[in-house]
Amino acid sequence: MAQTETNGPAEPLPTVTLANARGGTFARGLPVIWSDALGRSAIRSAQALLVLTLVAVVIWALTRVPLVLTPILLSLILASAISPMVHWLTRHRWPRAVAVLTSFVAILAVFGGVITGVVFLIRSQSKDLVAQADIGIDRLHGLLVQGPYPVSDAQISSIRDAIQKFILSATFGNEALTGLRVAAEVAVGAILMAVILFFFLKDGEKIRDFLFGFLPAAQRTKAHIAADHGAVVLGGYVRGTALVALTDALIIGLALAIMRVPLALPLAVFVFIGGFIPIVGATAAGTLAVVVALIFNGPVPALVVVIVLVGANQLEHHVLQPLLMGKVLRIHGLAILLALAAGTTLAGLVGALLAVPLTAVGWSIIKVWTGRNTLAAPSPGTPSVAADPAGAGEPPAVEAQE
Repeated sequence: MAQTETNGPAEPLPTVTLANARGGTFARGLPVIWSDALGRSAIRSAQALLVLTLVAVVIWALTRVPLVLTPILLSLILASAISPMVHWLTRHRWPRAVAVLTSFVAILAVFGGVITGVVFLIRSQSKDLVAQADIGIDRLHGLLVQGPYPVSDAQISSIRDAIQKFILSATFGNEALTGLRVAAEVAVGAILMAVILFFFLKDGEKIRDFLFGFLPAAQRTKAHIAADHGAVVLGGYVRGTALVALTDALIIGLALAIMRVPLALPLAVFVFIGGFIPIVGATAAGTLAVVVALIFNGPVPALVVVIVLVGANQLEHHVLQPLLMGKVLRIHGLAILLALAAGTTLAGLVGALLAVPLTAVGWSIIKVWTGRNTLAAPSPGTPSVAADPAGAGEPPAVEAQE
C-alpha cells in the first residue's frame, strides 16, 4: 500500500474571537463594545464628523478672505473659457507668449468695451430718461389707483414717506458707505483678477506642477487626470453658459428695441450677466426689463416683454442647455438649487455665480479619484489639459454626473 507522506502534525486552527468574527481586521485589538455593528458605525460617524469639521473650517477660512479667493476662482473660470483660444493660436505657429498676450488683451477689450458702451449710452440718454420717467411714473400711479386692485393715494403716500425717511436716516448713510467700500473692493478685485488671469494663462503648467508636487508620487497621475476632467467640465460649462446667456440677451434685447423701450442695450447686457446664475439669474434680470417697459411704455409693452421673457426661458431650459451643455454638465435641478442656496448663503452674489461650476468640477474630480470615471493618462510628450488651469483646446466631453 502506498504511504501518505505527512509534513508533521496539523497546525491548530486560529482562535476566532468575537471581535475577529464580527469586525474582521477593522475590529482586532478593540474592546468588544466597539466591535459590533453599532460600535463600528459609531467609529465611522466620528471619522465623518472629523472630516466635516475640517471641511467647515477650511470653508470658513476661505470665506474670510474673499478679496483673494474670489479673483482666483474667477480667473480660473475665465482661463478655462479662453485657454482653447491660446492653444488654437499656438497650434497655428504663434509664439506662446504672443498667443497668451493676444487672448488676454482680447478678453479685457471685450469686457471693457461692453462696460464703456453701456456707461456712455446711459449718460447720453439721461436727460430724455428723466423726462420720460416723470410721465411713466404718473402713468403707473394712475394704473395703481384705477387698476383692478386699486391702491389708495394714502397708501402710496405712506410708501413714499417711508422711502424718504429711509433715505434721510443714518441707516441709509451707512449703507451708502458700505456700497462705496464694496465698489472699491470690486475695483481692487478686478485688477487682481486680471493679473492672476495673465499668470494662469502664461504659467499654468508650472503652477500645476508646483501644487501637485506636494502629493505623494503614487497620486500625481490621478491628480493630473482629475485636473483634466475638471478643466473640461469647467471650460464647457463656461462656454455653454455664455452662449445660452448671449441668446437670451439677444432675444430680449431685440424685443425691447422693436418696442422702443429705453436702455434696450444695457438691459440686454444685464440679462446676459444674469444668465450666468442658473435658473433664476436671467429671469431676475428680465424682470428689470419688464419694470422699465411698464414705466416708460405702459402695461401692454410690459406684457409683451413678459411673454418674450417666458418664451426665452423655455427655449433656454428645453433646447439650448441640453444642446450646448448636455454632454458636459449633467446635474439634477435639485442639486443646482441646493448649490445655489449654499453658495448664496456663504458668499452672496459671487457665491451664486460660482456655486454650480464648482459643484460640477468637484463632482467630476470625485468621480475620477474614486475610479468611477476612467480616462487614459496622457502619454509622455502629449500636452495635457491640466497643463493650464483651464485645459486644452479640444478635449473629449466629460459628463459631470452619470
